[in-house]
Amino acid sequence: MASTSAGTPTPGAMQSRHLNSTLLSPATPSYAHDWSPSGTGGKLSQHGRHFIDAHGRVCHLRGVNLSGNCKTPIHDTFPDNPAAVTFVNRPFPIEDAPQHFARLRRWGLTFVRFLVTWEAVEHAGPGEYDYDYLNYLKQVLALLPQYGLSCFVALHQDVWSRYSGGSGAPAWTIESAGFDLDALEESGSAWLNGLRVKTAEGKYDEEDRGTVKPEERGLWSTGYQKLAAATLATCFWAGDTFAPKAKVKRRTKTGNEEEVSIQQFLQDDFLDMWEVLADTVGHLPGVLGFEIMNEPHRGYVELQSMYGWDYNTDLHLGAIPSPLHSFTLGAGYSTSVPHYTRSFPMPTRHTSSVTLNTAGRKVWREDGVTEGKCIWEMHGVWGWDEQKKEGIVLRENYFKRHPLTGKPVDWYNDFYFPFLSRWADRVRTVVDNDKMVFVEAIPNEFCPSSWTPDHQPGNLVYAPHWYDLNALFNKAFGDFSVNVQGLSRGMFLLKAFYWGHIGARNNFSLQIKNLAEAAYRSLGEKPVLIGECGIPMDMNQGEAFESEDWTWQNRMMDAMITALERSFIGFTLWNYNPSNSDLHGDTWNGENFSFFAQRRALPPSLLTLDQTSPTLDNGARLLRAVVRPYAAKVAGIPLKWKYELNTGDCELEWMVPYSNGHEDSQAKGGPTVDQPPLVGHPTLTSNTTEIFFPHILSQDRTLSVSSPLDSSSASPTFTSEYVPSLQTLYIQQLDMTPGKKYHIKIRLDPSLKQAFELNDFWTDFIGHIYLGGGFIFAIAAWFFVGFL
Repeated sequence: MASTSAGTPTPGAMQSRHLNSTLLSPATPSYAHDWSPSGTGGKLSQHGRHFIDAHGRVCHLRGVNLSGNCKTPIHDTFPDNPAAVTFVNRPFPIEDAPQHFARLRRWGLTFVRFLVTWEAVEHAGPGEYDYDYLNYLKQVLALLPQYGLSCFVALHQDVWSRYSGGSGAPAWTIESAGFDLDALEESGSAWLNGLRVKTAEGKYDEEDRGTVKPEERGLWSTGYQKLAAATLATCFWAGDTFAPKAKVKRRTKTGNEEEVSIQQFLQDDFLDMWEVLADTVGHLPGVLGFEIMNEPHRGYVELQSMYGWDYNTDLHLGAIPSPLHSFTLGAGYSTSVPHYTRSFPMPTRHTSSVTLNTAGRKVWREDGVTEGKCIWEMHGVWGWDEQKKEGIVLRENYFKRHPLTGKPVDWYNDFYFPFLSRWADRVRTVVDNDKMVFVEAIPNEFCPSSWTPDHQPGNLVYAPHWYDLNALFNKAFGDFSVNVQGLSRGMFLLKAFYWGHIGARNNFSLQIKNLAEAAYRSLGEKPVLIGECGIPMDMNQGEAFESEDWTWQNRMMDAMITALERSFIGFTLWNYNPSNSDLHGDTWNGENFSFFAQRRALPPSLLTLDQTSPTLDNGARLLRAVVRPYAAKVAGIPLKWKYELNTGDCELEWMVPYSNGHEDSQAKGGPTVDQPPLVGHPTLTSNTTEIFFPHILSQDRTLSVSSPLDSSSASPTFTSEYVPSLQTLYIQQLDMTPGKKYHIKIRLDPSLKQAFELNDFWTDFIGHIYLGGGFIFAIAAWFFVGFL
């Protein structure tokens, strides 16, 4: 066996790293989690399902979303004065960037999904760009490589816009469709309470923005089914098909006025804004790519019924107007709608009805594109029956079939894929073609089978989101967990229930495996990276804020990251938010996901920024679960990674790939997460595997590396060295023969203190089962003896 201790190389290890192989390691050893050009030998690129560096090593990327506070501006008076806002210093002032980037480097979270909103760039009006914000953005992102960080820039949106209850698009986009911003909430066309909270005096308090009442948690996502967001999404993606009568006047670049469709107006402006954004930051070495839009939504496209939403796919909580209800409410008619409350075993149930828009407020502006009429009434989708005093549906299948041809529509094929191609082409007019394109499907849907190569821009990365929907919905986590993904697809009820921490790991692993393998089947061998995944810090009634016992949060975070590791999928956690606080959370719609809060951190004067500085850890929660070893750069194809949080033990298996022409037996039977292709990988020009092993775990401990494949009598097939200051374990492979397998085990001495019990149904209930079985046997024996 080969072994090494922390900071003490195996004799000759460093020399052999350069001399004992026909392959060369990088002349100046980088650290494992360095994704800057110096750390990757030039740049990261793609091959098949893997990210690779310039040496052909497979790279595992993990990091954070930066940041949840980018959804909202600095000190605005929402919803007043939407044009006069600023997002400068979101996510933090430029002078604070070094401490945050150094902190993420220390934690090994060096791949960033950097959030930008359309509103941040263009809040003042069409074509009026905020260059102060763009210059700030450029300065922040230019600093990334100094700390080994790289990013992709993601245009964030939820429920279309802040002014329809979420984040993303500027207010003027809503007005362009004919909406009166001041009437959105009163008419039931949007829910805005998650972005502001009324005080006793009936005013709105900036400090309390984003907090909600317990019964309001999660209501923001029902905004997708309300009139404003559903209409804007429909007009953006498919306005030419479903709202051709809606025409918008705009100024051309020559100063003339022209009239265009609502779809052309929105999409052209979106592309113009993206060109400005990409041109500003796309040349920076720390920016690897772009994401077109966070969590896109169909709106009304493919709507199956005007009389209700699909319970299996659309959250039913609180007041849930049907599409027809939304039309009548927006037109100024008081309407009774169903009200849903939380329940079990189904998430919610219809418990009552509530009358909305009792004042009869109309949401459509008389001077708007619809001249005060509902845009869908204008297109003959519905009408008002004066005798019955109710809305009636006139075209039930309007959003399912093309209104002119009658041909069934498909949101992906007919609208999303063509626009994705336009967007990628437009962005690449101002950036290099090797920039990566990050995309995702509609939330909670698998990658569609129609996403064939002709619909895939070059350098595509599939970046879906995954959350445990049961814990997210209930803001609770314990021994009992549920596979909501499976239930929504017909899984037998009892198979969807899991118990204990082992059960949670297995539950989450199956869900993430399904998500990834569906992508491989549809897209082929393309990289999959989970763009958002995280856990609510305020789960279980926020009891951890009082007790400072974060055991359940650590358990859930560990179960989630373990699941990701089993599928060898990179991820960016939601989220790292310096503005977070215990009371106000992430200051947006009652969410509280950030595992870091600046209020808890040490002041900058007390910080040191090197990788071994524990001063950077203050302000964080859940570091035991979040900061963990991982195989960052592997000189071969990774086959297995296993980390046990309770001991600190790790295990890595990988193989030197075969050359072209060798039969790839691993790939037979379709793509799976645990059987990656082993043939056709680019030539490896490094024989050094680099593992991030955090200083927070190795401090005052001895780290040893061994291999069950190397017998005590045989010559070792690798050497190893751990460099604490770089938080990197270097494994030099002495045999690079194609097909050569490596298997190492990493141990800490002493082991980490156990954080929690690894329990499941059998460990918790086997005694009860035996006791109950014994009791039943005794009763049966008594009856049997009595019968004799």
